[in-house]
Amino acid sequence: MSSGPAYNDEKGSSLGEPEYGHDPASGGIFSSDYKRHDDLKEMLDSNKDSLKLEAMKRIVAMIARGKNASELFPSVVKNVACKNIEVKKLVYVYLVRYAEEQQDLALLSISTFQRGLKDPNQLIRAGALRVLSSIRVTIIVPIMMLAIKEAASDMSPYVRKTAAHAIPKLYSLDLDQKDQLIEVIEKLLADKTTLVAGSVVMAFEEVCPERIDLIHKNYRKLCNLLIDVEEWGQVVIIDMLTRDPRTQVLNPNHNEILLEENPEKGFYGTDEEDSKQEEADAVVLPKRKPYVMDPDHRLLLRNTKPLLQSRNAAVVMAVAQLYFHLAPKAEVGVIAKALVRLLRSHSEVQFVVLQNVASMSIKRRGMFEPHLKSFYIRSTDPTQIKVLKLEVLTNLASETNISTILREFQTYIKSQDKDFVAATIQAIGRCATNIDEVRDTCLSGLVQLLSNRDELVVAESVVVIKKLLQMQPAQHSDIIRHMAKLIDNIMVPMARASILWLIGEYCEHVPKIAPDVLRKMAKSFTSEEDIVKLQIINLAAKLYLTNSRQTKLLTQYVLNLAKYDQNYDIRDRARFIRQLIVPTEKSGVLNKYAKKLFLAQKPPPVLESSFKDRDHFQLGSLSHLLNSKASGYQELPDWPEAAPDPSVRNVENDVSSETDVRIGLLGDWKEVPEWTKPSSREKRKEKVEKPFYSESEGESEPTESADSESPTTSESEESAGGMESESASESEEEESEEEEGKSDRQKKKKKGQKEKSKHGDESEDSGQSEGGDKEKKRNEEESSSSSPSSSEESSSENSSSESEPEENSDSDPGKKHKRKSVAKLPSGSLKAKKKEISLLDLDDFSGPSVPTTTPSPNTFSKSLNLDLQGLTLSNSNLPSEMSSPSLGRVKTYELLHRLTGEGLAVRYHFNRRPFSPDQAMVSVQMQFTNNSDMDIRHLHVNEPKLHSGMRMQGFKEIDVLQPGDVASEAMGIDFCDSTQAANFQLCSQTRQFYMSIQPPVGELMMPIFMTENSFKKEQGKLMGMNEINEKLTLTEQCRSDQAVVQRVLSTANLGRVPCGQSDEYRFAARTVSGGALVLITLVTKDNGAAQLTVNCEKMVIGTMMAKEIVETLTQ
Repeated sequence: MSSGPAYNDEKGSSLGEPEYGHDPASGGIFSSDYKRHDDLKEMLDSNKDSLKLEAMKRIVAMIARGKNASELFPSVVKNVACKNIEVKKLVYVYLVRYAEEQQDLALLSISTFQRGLKDPNQLIRAGALRVLSSIRVTIIVPIMMLAIKEAASDMSPYVRKTAAHAIPKLYSLDLDQKDQLIEVIEKLLADKTTLVAGSVVMAFEEVCPERIDLIHKNYRKLCNLLIDVEEWGQVVIIDMLTRDPRTQVLNPNHNEILLEENPEKGFYGTDEEDSKQEEADAVVLPKRKPYVMDPDHRLLLRNTKPLLQSRNAAVVMAVAQLYFHLAPKAEVGVIAKALVRLLRSHSEVQFVVLQNVASMSIKRRGMFEPHLKSFYIRSTDPTQIKVLKLEVLTNLASETNISTILREFQTYIKSQDKDFVAATIQAIGRCATNIDEVRDTCLSGLVQLLSNRDELVVAESVVVIKKLLQMQPAQHSDIIRHMAKLIDNIMVPMARASILWLIGEYCEHVPKIAPDVLRKMAKSFTSEEDIVKLQIINLAAKLYLTNSRQTKLLTQYVLNLAKYDQNYDIRDRARFIRQLIVPTEKSGVLNKYAKKLFLAQKPPPVLESSFKDRDHFQLGSLSHLLNSKASGYQELPDWPEAAPDPSVRNVENDVSSETDVRIGLLGDWKEVPEWTKPSSREKRKEKVEKPFYSESEGESEPTESADSESPTTSESEESAGGMESESASESEEEESEEEEGKSDRQKKKKKGQKEKSKHGDESEDSGQSEGGDKEKKRNEEESSSSSPSSSEESSSENSSSESEPEENSDSDPGKKHKRKSVAKLPSGSLKAKKKEISLLDLDDFSGPSVPTTTPSPNTFSKSLNLDLQGLTLSNSNLPSEMSSPSLGRVKTYELLHRLTGEGLAVRYHFNRRPFSPDQAMVSVQMQFTNNSDMDIRHLHVNEPKLHSGMRMQGFKEIDVLQPGDVASEAMGIDFCDSTQAANFQLCSQTRQFYMSIQPPVGELMMPIFMTENSFKKEQGKLMGMNEINEKLTLTEQCRSDQAVVQRVLSTANLGRVPCGQSDEYRFAARTVSGGALVLITLVTKDNGAAQLTVNCEKMVIGTMMAKEIVETLTQ
């Protein structure tokens, strides 16, 4: 009993369940399929998740081994509602495989899949969508379309990626859904996460590759994201980006094509040739215009170049073909080294790479010549690799390296691989054809091969020699005689036919041997192959026309034999030739021209590569590999004659409608070019597009021609460092202005105090504005919902200095003279004025007296900091629908303990106010306390490590934090509507601390004002999968109106919506980053029972919000 109870007890053997010592999926010789499946069914029907998980693992293993597990579908599909996440994931894997075969049973569980689309786990949501899209039944197309649209807006990039994968499946099921799917594709193309980019471009290629206009506005973003996309996504994007620029930019090699069509004169030319060349140049030069590369073209080439170092061969090949088709000729050479590196990979990879190198080496021979030895053949190479390397070596052959290549070929001829030897002999013939200097050498070497013991080598040599002799037959009549003697020994039909053709074509050079060869062949005519018989008939006809006295009877004999041959081609040929060469009464005019027909001068054959002109197919494609257009192949478009308008690649908020903006921090108002102006929409909305779509990219200076490198810095570098350089320059201006305006500061202070005493409460309500009555009126017109002191932010001046010119530029054009009057003031005095206003505002809280020597704007005493706890001064105008901060209790979190921070303690809270520099960021208020005995200097944020799509704007650097002082700063984080943590480094002069801020879902929102009717209208739009219902019982302490509202508002940053019923509470908000609507309804009933309804565009946020509110109200 005690020998092994653990395993049996775990499986529940005491309860009569089967024992699973033997793997039922292993499939032994004597095992029964019925029993094996019966065991698995029992495990799947068990109440234990461990047994279900074990069964699913074995079933998935069966599928992986190629075994049929479709009989288990009913048992597996029952577990789709299992609570265990691991089991559910494996069930989805199984259903994706068999949902198409078992459609009826899969349809029974469709409601479960729909519930899975709301699951908090992103893997479950993605798996449910994958299974749903695998059920190939047209009746559920509307459900699939709705699910794809919802998943396209999901907060998880993985789910959005799955939605992109589902789009081609739905399109193949119902082509009528194309228009709706294009809308989803357009939405997903605007996604900024690298996980989604490759999948949505693949969906674009499958559904609407002709809609290239969808790519234009996302072109720069795709170029910048490319380096971080997963490898197979990179291949798809690069393939698509190879075609797009060919319709939007000019051919970078256009001038070189003109030069090739009009080659330069020789070094030694006659005067007549010189004059003709000058006339030709006069015609060509007007056509040649200086080429200036489009900045977007350069952006693509620059961002794809690092991918040549990728570990994935497909990515390297994709970049190589992009450079070959798009790059200037002088820059294509960079791909050679990367392609040569791939030759060390598996033979399959080598085969594809060599196919493309063979095509490239015909037009771009120079870039592979330095790597000639990399194409030498190894004895371990498969035959197809050897043949392709021979092709490349032949293409690279030139006068300088031909001796080295021919020595290699001599070694290859000794190989045991006969097909390889035959290909080598053909390569020698091509080298002799292309390079006149080695033609005689090659011909003599091939003649020596005629004495080889191997018949195949001799036969191939004969075929090649025949082609070479056609170039200079008179000089090589001895070779023709030598080959005639081999006719008895060579049995390969092609070789025998080649010898007969040579003797017949040049019978005048061997008048004595040709009739004797015809006599021998007439004897063996009936036993020859068809190709040899045809050449015997041709030989007889030619000899009859040149030497009829000796060959007349032989010719008639051969024609009579051919007349009764079994092959109708030979019979037809004999009948035709008899009427042509033998004059009779019935013979027509052609008889007179028989000699011209048979013995006409024939041009020598051109031995060309089989890869010539194959590059009209896109390199790396299946069509190029097969040399024939494959199904679904997209043709490479032709280059445009004139460059289309580049503005199609500009995003909408690249251009401002305003006519003037302020230069510098407090400079004069001046006219500036349109492309340098910030847009009003960009100021109010998020600035996340700045790294991808900076104005410098959209309208950058034209780069130099293709042969020289661009002197300008890359657009991506400019945009990436734009924020840092801007803030740095502005901080320098502030320092200089402090010195200039020191004397004016005291005057402005007194003046401000007089104005304050004069205007009283009016000046406080208008926010202590800078410009007296005019500025007061302007503030009242601009926003009625802004906070009372809108010129400064929460005692820390955290807002970036660039917000000042932005606000000024938002004003109406009619107030232009007012702005100019302000701008004429000295910058130092205006700066002092702003600082004085902040001090006057603080008078109301810290006491009547204000010290003349103020501390650093980032640092306050402990008492003052306590007085200002929770106070936030903002200079941003709120949108019309955004409400004031919620009245819920603010939670404070500890970020750094004083012991860990060596005296520095950091706490933070979400102040629930708009972050003025960027409304799409959540404002986080940081409180720094120096508990040590030493100054802490240069506190700043460094190296934020954020998830894809997230952004962070750190607080302004704190220069000095003295012992005992407390500083409060605000920083902005765009969590991208997710609860993932934002990781960053908090650095001082001596130490670095690793920090992590993870937001509750309730802090990702901003409250909005709504009427009861608009609330009901919006709620009606968010039904079905966008609605979450929960039943709960309120605690005794949470049954009053005040308690309910206070607890809900402490959980989330919501706005109260008026309601006519006393037992119903309504709240509304929008997510800060995505602007998704969140509507919450709480209906109370008797005995503390309540019904909670959350309607949200993003299902996951709604689910998490409902969970947190339920926990708050029931604790």
